[in-house]
Amino acid sequence: MDAPVFEEFDPASDCDCPGCVHWRRVIPPSSLPGPVGHPAARGALLLAAAAGTVLAAGQPVQAVAAAHGPARPGDPRGDEPDTPQGAKAPLHSVGGGPVGPAKPGAGGELPATTRAAIINRAKKWVAARVPYSNTAYWPDGYRQDCSGFVSMAWNLPGNEWTGSLSTFGVRVSRDQLQPGDMLLFHNAADPQNGSHVVLFGGWSDYTHTYYLAYEQTRPHTRGQSTPYAYWSNSDRYVPYRYKGLAEETSAGVSAPGATSSRYPGRSFFGPGADNPHVTRLGEQLVKKGFGTYYTSGPGPRWGEADRRGVEAFQRAQGWRGGAADGWPGPETWRRLFS
Repeated sequence: MDAPVFEEFDPASDCDCPGCVHWRRVIPPSSLPGPVGHPAARGALLLAAAAGTVLAAGQPVQAVAAAHGPARPGDPRGDEPDTPQGAKAPLHSVGGGPVGPAKPGAGGELPATTRAAIINRAKKWVAARVPYSNTAYWPDGYRQDCSGFVSMAWNLPGNEWTGSLSTFGVRVSRDQLQPGDMLLFHNAADPQNGSHVVLFGGWSDYTHTYYLAYEQTRPHTRGQSTPYAYWSNSDRYVPYRYKGLAEETSAGVSAPGATSSRYPGRSFFGPGADNPHVTRLGEQLVKKGFGTYYTSGPGPRWGEADRRGVEAFQRAQGWRGGAADGWPGPETWRRLFS
C-alpha cells in the first residue's frame, strides 16, 4: 500500500544559521512564553524588550523585528543555502567516486516513473533527515542539495542542477499542479544567488495558497506547508511536470497517461488531486449506486462528493470507524472494481 502523500512535517528546530546558533548559546529555551520561531527571532524580541525598558522614561519607540526572524512558525527564509547547489554531475558510488557519465534511459528515453514513486523517494530522504551539502553524495548516488534531491525523486540518470532540470520537464500552470511536479527558480544572472527547486506534494489548504513542499535545504531534507510559490522570490518559481511520468496499466506495464482498474496509489486522491483516476473512481461509484452526492457528475478534481461517496461505499462493506474514512485504499479500490 502506498504511503499517503498529503501529510505535513514539523519544521526543523535545529537551524544552524549563525544567528540561531548565537542565540541558542545565550538565551535559555524558556526565556519567552509560547512559540516564537527561530532562536534569532527570540533574540531580537529580547533586545527589543530591553530597549523598551531603557527608553521607558522617554518617548516610546516602536520595536522592529529582526529581518532574519520568520514571518510565521516554520518560515525558513533565514535558512536558505548560501550556495544552493553543485554542478551537473554523474551519480556517485558509496565510496564517493562517479559511477560514469549520466546517460538517458533505454533507447535514449527518460526513465519512466509514477507520481507515487516520486513522492515515496522524496519521503525516504525526509525520514533519513539527509544533511544538506552541495558537495557530498548520499549512498543512492545523488548530491545532497536541492537539485540533487529533485534528480533523485524524479529518478534521473544523473545529478542535474537548476539550469538543466527544466529540460526534463514540461511547463504546467498553477491550476494543473499535482504531487510529484516541481517548482523551479533558476537565477540565470547569478545561479548561486537564490536558485532553488522544490517538489510539490499537494495543496495543504482549500484556498490553494499553501502547499506541502518537499525540499533539500539546511539543515536537512524536510517537508512542510509552504506559501505558494515559495517564501522568497515567489514570482520567479515555475511549475514543471516530469516528461517521463507514467502510470501503471492493468498489464503491469508503465505507460504515460494510462488508466485502468488497477489501484494507482493513494497519492492520486485527496485535496488538490486532479487526474483521470478521480474521474474513474467517481464513475465507478455511480455504477455501484453510490453517486448520489454528485451534483454535476464525476470529474477529475477531487472533491467532497468523492470522499462522501467512498465513505458510503465503505460503510456498505460493513466497515466502521477509521476503516470508513472516505479515502480509497487498495482494498476499497479492489472491491469497488470487482
